[in-house]
Amino acid sequence: MIDLEPLWLTAELALITTAILLVVSLPICYWLAFTKFKFKSVVEAIVSLPLVLPPSVLGFYLLVAFSPQNAFGEFLDQYFDVRLVFTFEGLIIASVIYSLPFMVHPIQAGLKNLPASLREASFTLGKSKFTTLIKILLPNIKPSILIGIVLTFAHTVGEFGVVLMIGGSIPDETRVASIAIYDEVQAMNYEAANLYAGILFVFTFLILLGVYLTNNTFSKANPLNND
Repeated sequence: MIDLEPLWLTAELALITTAILLVVSLPICYWLAFTKFKFKSVVEAIVSLPLVLPPSVLGFYLLVAFSPQNAFGEFLDQYFDVRLVFTFEGLIIASVIYSLPFMVHPIQAGLKNLPASLREASFTLGKSKFTTLIKILLPNIKPSILIGIVLTFAHTVGEFGVVLMIGGSIPDETRVASIAIYDEVQAMNYEAANLYAGILFVFTFLILLGVYLTNNTFSKANPLNND
């Protein structure tokens, strides 16, 4: 029998990370979709960096930044009594940074593909940008939002390099499922590693299958949303 705590910890981390990113990403997506800012490409490159940057590189720099031996970590420790290295809170912040593009890209693409007349009509009626986003634009890109949520959740479930660098392998604190698999392989306990891996494989597949089925059903019911 395997320890189920890493699985629960993984689910908790993925849920919290996804919820935070859904809120944080909406204004970012709106701005990136419609801004005329000259250096927009620079911002897009920064947002997309976790897609191509090796997880160990990002994890290393976050570890350095969060360490009490450095300015930022020392500031948090001294003034707020907060330590982010080898804590669950540190895993959340690292996961939010690492999974950011998986939430931003689908929603940004959905917003850009909407007819410009939707925003123009809303502004003509005197609606604010916030009201336009929440009541007009987002209801018309539900598949994109769903894809962003699922990709973010699944990506957080599968994180390894970043969470290993920031959290290590502390039982009931930072030992998520991917770390548990690594630990079991290191201990040559392949049976337990296989159980953890199999559970994650089946769970992730079912999530992706559900989102594609839902998305296809939505597309058939709303042919105007297909491009």
